[in-house]
Amino acid sequence: MRRRVTGWGGVMAALGLAAAAGGAACNSADVAQAVSSALQDCSVGGENRFVRDTLHDIYFWYQQLPDPDPATFASPEAYLEAVRYKTLDKTYSFIIPRTTNDQLFNEGQYVGFGFAYTLVTATDARLTEVYAGSPASEAGMSRGGYILEVNGRPMASLISTGDINTIFGASQVGVTATIRFRNNSGDDHTAQVTKRLVTLPNVYLTQTFASGGRVVGYFAFHDFFALSNAQLDAAFASLQASGANDLVIDLRYNGGGLISVAQHLAGLIGGARTANQTLVKLVFNDKHQEKNESYTLPNPPQSLGVERLVVIGTSGTASASELIINGLRPFIPVTVVGSTTHGKPVGQIGYNFCDRVLYPVAFKSVNARGEGDYYGGIPADCAAPDDLDHQLGDGAEGSLSAALQYLRNGACSAQAAADARAQSARRPAGTVPVRDGGSWPIMIPR
Repeated sequence: MRRRVTGWGGVMAALGLAAAAGGAACNSADVAQAVSSALQDCSVGGENRFVRDTLHDIYFWYQQLPDPDPATFASPEAYLEAVRYKTLDKTYSFIIPRTTNDQLFNEGQYVGFGFAYTLVTATDARLTEVYAGSPASEAGMSRGGYILEVNGRPMASLISTGDINTIFGASQVGVTATIRFRNNSGDDHTAQVTKRLVTLPNVYLTQTFASGGRVVGYFAFHDFFALSNAQLDAAFASLQASGANDLVIDLRYNGGGLISVAQHLAGLIGGARTANQTLVKLVFNDKHQEKNESYTLPNPPQSLGVERLVVIGTSGTASASELIINGLRPFIPVTVVGSTTHGKPVGQIGYNFCDRVLYPVAFKSVNARGEGDYYGGIPADCAAPDDLDHQLGDGAEGSLSAALQYLRNGACSAQAAADARAQSARRPAGTVPVRDGGSWPIMIPR
């Protein structure tokens, strides 16, 4: 526990801050942050009380919170898990280490092996992504491959016991695992991989397709991070130069991120036809209506002003990714190809405490028509598989092929339309791809 300091002068002295004659010695925001840190109680009880007090103030569903004694919980994470409104808060409120937070949202990096996987059966895990330059990529792993064993244990055993959730070890540099895997070629390999900082892809696979006398732009987009805008500008400048007039954005594994980046992307898509329109409105709880705000659509010079947009989505398409779909639909036709999205029309605000960051759900998002509340996900218009037998960007890959067919014919195939209607009647059972270093569906207002 940090020592307690009373009185403004005592706080200033304890922090080594002093006001010079005739002017302030430091920025007021720096003082506020320093004062907050100095007064923070970083015992377990103090951290638990911080989480309780923050939730009872800003949490969107604060009226649904129980109020157990925070002193009875072993950690702030345990307290949050016990009290969050599980009816709608599907682990959307979370706590992460501050170093992880800064690496992820500022640098687009995480500590891990560099792959994501999905459970395709009760006994099989299949790789959905392997990031370039990562330990997994260097070991020869690739999209579509199967993880067969980890540290000598078969995948069926790891899945049945739940140990799949912990077998890859802590998110720390230097943690190792021995992984046996089979690539699409059918060859089995065994490799020892060691965790290190992995850079996630943001914008990748930018390309065009000729379709029915038109030019279709395509790119895969992974996360709405601070570094994304420059990459988006470069991608759209390339598509603009290629004469793209329709667009397919692959968001199948995009769990969201910063609303400001979603705002920029939506402006690049809509251009002049959507300029100055309202993309999204954020609505806070009744204690904080003063925080309600709207984000309007810009018109960047690289914008396409597309006539039609197709989004490839899956259960891994969440939060700020769903905002793109919901926010643009009042202004341009947006078609979803793939499967029902994750279903997260709410967002978080980060609160630093001690060496952690608390991200409670603090607001809901609605579009210009007041539409939101898609907790069951946004259903696909054309059902299509996440085709792990093909690489992303391959025109023969199931979802991209269906997207190009839709733009070519102006309609889904009869089977894709029927499958989409069936999905709408019952949410598909697909699992969200899991990154080996952890991931969270997120939408942050900055």
